[in-house]
Amino acid sequence: MFDRLMVGKPIERAATLAKSHVGQRIDKALAEIWLEFSRAQITNWMRVGAIRINGEVVKPNVKVCGGEKVRLRAVMSRSEDWLTPEVVDFLVVYEDHDLLIVDKPKGLVVHPGAGNLSGTLVNGLIERRAELAQLPRAGIVHRLDKDTTGLMVVAGNNKALKMLTRAIAKHEVDRRYVSICEGILFKQERLEMSIGRDFKDRTRQRVRADGRVAVTRVRPIEAFRAHSMVEAFLETGRTHQVRVHLAAIGHPLVGDRRYGARGRLPKQPTEELINAIQSFDRQALHAAGLAFMHPSSNERMEFESKLPSDMRRLIETLRMDRS
Repeated sequence: MFDRLMVGKPIERAATLAKSHVGQRIDKALAEIWLEFSRAQITNWMRVGAIRINGEVVKPNVKVCGGEKVRLRAVMSRSEDWLTPEVVDFLVVYEDHDLLIVDKPKGLVVHPGAGNLSGTLVNGLIERRAELAQLPRAGIVHRLDKDTTGLMVVAGNNKALKMLTRAIAKHEVDRRYVSICEGILFKQERLEMSIGRDFKDRTRQRVRADGRVAVTRVRPIEAFRAHSMVEAFLETGRTHQVRVHLAAIGHPLVGDRRYGARGRLPKQPTEELINAIQSFDRQALHAAGLAFMHPSSNERMEFESKLPSDMRRLIETLRMDRS
């Protein structure tokens, strides 16, 4: 198990890939074997040659054949220390022995990493519940972007972590988002477009034929003069999935300049709307609904989160402009 003594000290691991992993990407298979390390960390180690497969450096997307001998030799840096407790402002809407439901505010990074060594949700969770430091990834089973608000489920013990991770992988956790996008979305659509890293900018994702399968169902809730309020339901959980898919069909989220938002306005907009659109400083995206089977009781758990104040104000301004 990853502990404080590992930071700055050598780490060595060895494994043999089983037949059950055949056909999987190697980085994903290793993340399932070495639960104490995130998949992102494993991928990075593969890229720098700290992980060797049958003595060779291979790319993270190489598929498992079965029987490969894997060896890891690396040093855990301070940026990967997930164990420091800190007082962090976030809301817990439900908690029991097995899990916590968090309503994440905008601007809060989920876990420590390069450029965000402290002040993350993980640091706050460990301050609230010290035993989470003993779990792989501090119980985190899915993430939200820094400036996406809303609901997340966090596992409270190893059993719950395994069951919730499996439920996420099998698409048994229902996740509903509400967004405000540019343009008018006229009808419900099922968007099935594979997603991968952008070739030129590694901080962005893009639709790629060779990417990972990604499916989002989108449904218009309300139309304004040049914008739409949209529900999005995830069938998969890829990085930036809702943002990438809506941008790909010509509806980037308000404020999401990374994915093509340009501050679109209707003809003769009110001054209030101009100011509201120009000053909206994040992607207008909120994780509004979360539902899954409880890992111990097997009862269906359902949670809803109200829109944050910045999105409510924007919607009110759009309605006033429309009227």
